[in-house]
Amino acid sequence: MQNHWNEGDASRCATDLALRVYSSRLIGRDTSMVLHGGGNTSVKTEEPDRFGETRRVLWVKGSGWDLETIEEAGFCPLLLDHLIRLAQLPALSDPAMVEELATHQTRAAAPAASVEAILHALLPYKFVDHSHADAVVSVTNTADGEARIREIYGEDVVVIPYVMPGFDLARAVASRFPLEATPRTQGMVLMNHGIFSFGATARESYERMIALVARAERYLQQHAGEIKPPAAPADIELPRLALAELRRDVSREAGNPMLLAANRTAQALAFVRHPDLSRIARYGPATPDHVLRTKRLPLIGRDVAAYAEAYRHYFEEMSKRAREAKTMLDPAPRVILDPELGLCAAGRSARDCAIVRDLYEHTIDIILAGESLGGYRALPAQDIFDVEYWDLEQAKLKKSGKPAPFAGEVALVTGAASGIGKACVDALLARGAAVVGLDIDPAIERLYERQDFLGLRCNVADGAEVDAALDRMLEAYGGLDMLILNAGVFPGGRRIEELADAEWRKVMAVNLDANLALLRECQPLLRLAPRYGRVVFIGSKNVPAPGPGAAAYSASKAALTQLMRVAALEWGGEGIRVNALHPDAVFDTGLWTGEVLAARAAHYGLSVEDYKRKNVLKTEVTSRDVAELAAEMCGPLFAKTTAAQVPVDGGNDRVI
Repeated sequence: MQNHWNEGDASRCATDLALRVYSSRLIGRDTSMVLHGGGNTSVKTEEPDRFGETRRVLWVKGSGWDLETIEEAGFCPLLLDHLIRLAQLPALSDPAMVEELATHQTRAAAPAASVEAILHALLPYKFVDHSHADAVVSVTNTADGEARIREIYGEDVVVIPYVMPGFDLARAVASRFPLEATPRTQGMVLMNHGIFSFGATARESYERMIALVARAERYLQQHAGEIKPPAAPADIELPRLALAELRRDVSREAGNPMLLAANRTAQALAFVRHPDLSRIARYGPATPDHVLRTKRLPLIGRDVAAYAEAYRHYFEEMSKRAREAKTMLDPAPRVILDPELGLCAAGRSARDCAIVRDLYEHTIDIILAGESLGGYRALPAQDIFDVEYWDLEQAKLKKSGKPAPFAGEVALVTGAASGIGKACVDALLARGAAVVGLDIDPAIERLYERQDFLGLRCNVADGAEVDAALDRMLEAYGGLDMLILNAGVFPGGRRIEELADAEWRKVMAVNLDANLALLRECQPLLRLAPRYGRVVFIGSKNVPAPGPGAAAYSASKAALTQLMRVAALEWGGEGIRVNALHPDAVFDTGLWTGEVLAARAAHYGLSVEDYKRKNVLKTEVTSRDVAELAAEMCGPLFAKTTAAQVPVDGGNDRVI
C-alpha cells in the first residue's frame, strides 16, 4: 500500500472541496481499495445561505461517480444538521431516506447522494474516507474475522458488525461509535463491507486510510504467507463454439442478448481449475456492493438452465422468509467459472462485463486470502438476498430507461479503419453494439479507446490472421450477431486486354475469397446469436451497372452478390438473414482524393460539387448514409427481409 500524497499538488487546491477531490482521486487510483464506483468520501464545510446565515454542509460523493475520476461536480452538498436529526429517528425506510436526501441538497443539479450520507454526517470529523480494501475484507470475511480485526487494530478502529447499507447502518453507527471511540480512534471497520478513516484534514484522513490498510496487508503477509492459486496447467485452445453456446444460454435466461467476456489469464485459469473450487466459490460475494453486480453465486461449469432453476428456488425460499412479494431479477449468472473457458463475465454491455470481471478477480484474491487464514466466509444467504432485492435497487431498475437497440450484441466490421467501414462502426456503436473492427491499416488499433470497441490489425485475405482475430473477438465479447463485409480493393482502371493475372487474383482474393472464408468461419457463431445472425454485404453499383476498365472489381462484386444470395438460401432456415447494399459515388473515402475528384469532375465538364451529385436525386451520398442503412438492415425494421439488394446511390439512370 503506497502513499501517493504530493504536497505540491495539494497546495494548488484552494478549497476544502478541491482537497476532497484530490485525495479522493488518490484513493480511487488504487484498485485494491475501490473499483468501479465503490467507496465514498465526504467533507464538512460551512457556507452562507441566501439570507447570509451560516449553514453546515456535508459534501458527499454522488451516485454514478468513480473516485478515480471524480470532480467537484461529483459531490452532493447536503444540509448537515438535517442529516444528524434524521439519524435520531427510530426508523426510516430507505426510499424515505433517499427522498430526504434529495430534498435537502443545497444544489438542485447535484448528483444523488450516497446512501451512506447520514453515516458520514454522524462521524465527528471534517474529512471521511471509505474503501472496500481487499486486505481488510479478506480478514473480515473469515470465521473469526472480528477477533482478527481487533488483533490488527486494537483501539485504533471501532468495529461495527455487519448491517445492510442504508439507514439501518447509520443507526447502528450512531448507537455504537460514540460509545466505543477513543482519542486513539483513526478509523472504523464495517464487517464484511470495508473500512473508514477520518481526520481534521484531507491529508490526515487519506494517510490514515493508507496506514490502516497497510496494517491489514502486513497481517496477511505474516499469517497467510504468499497468497496465490496453484499453478495453472498448460493452456488449451479457446473452444469458440462452447463460448458462443454459453453466451446464447445466458442470454436466453436473461431474456435479452448478453455479452460474455472470457478471462483466460494464468490467475483465472488456475482458480477455475482449483481442486476445491466447488466449495470455495460457493460462499458468496466479498461485499454487499459485489452482490449487485456479480449476483449471489457464480456458475461452475456451463449448465445455465440448472443455475437458473436453482436461482428461482433460492428466490422463492428467500421471499418466504422476507414475507413480501418481490419481482425476481433475471436468473442468468453473471460470473461463470469453467476449466476450459476460464473466468467468464456476463453483462448487458462491455462496461458491465468489465465491472463483473474486475470485481470477481478481486474476489478471487479475497477468497484465497480468507482460505489461508482458516476459511473464507461470506454473508449469510438472507443478507445477500436483502441486498440483491434491496428496494433502492428495485427502484433503480424501474427507472432505468429503454436499452439501446443493439445492447448486448456483437458486430464485426471489415475494412473498418476509414470510409464506409468506419462509418459502420460508428453507427453500430451508437445503437449499443459491441464492435470489432478489422483492417490492414494499423490505425484501426487506435481508432477508439473504449470498452465496447476492439480494433484489430488483420489482413482478411490471411486465414491465420482472421482466425486469431475471431479468437480475440470471442474472448472479448463471447459471440457474434452482426457481420458487415466491407473490406475490398479497387485497382486502377484497366481494360480486359491489359489486365494481368496477378492483379485479377489479388482483387478476387480480397473482394471474394476472403469474404467466403469469413462467412464459413462466422456461420457457426451467427447461428448461435440470441436474436439470430445478420449479415450485410457492401456491394457496388458496378453489380447492376458495370463500367469499362473495372473488370476485376465488377466481377468480384458480382460474384460476392451471388454468394450473398446463396448464403441467404442456405442459412434462412437457421434464422440468419443476409442482405446487400450497392453504394455508388461515395466520395468521402480513402479512394477519392481531392486530385482524383477534380480530375473526374473535369472529365465530365462538371464542378466538383455537381460531380458529387451526378445522380437522379441530385444529392451527395456519404459513408454515413451507407452505414446507417447497413445498421438498420441489422435491426427490427428488416427482421423479415433477406437476400435484398438495396442501392444507396441517389438514383443511377443506368441501374434504373
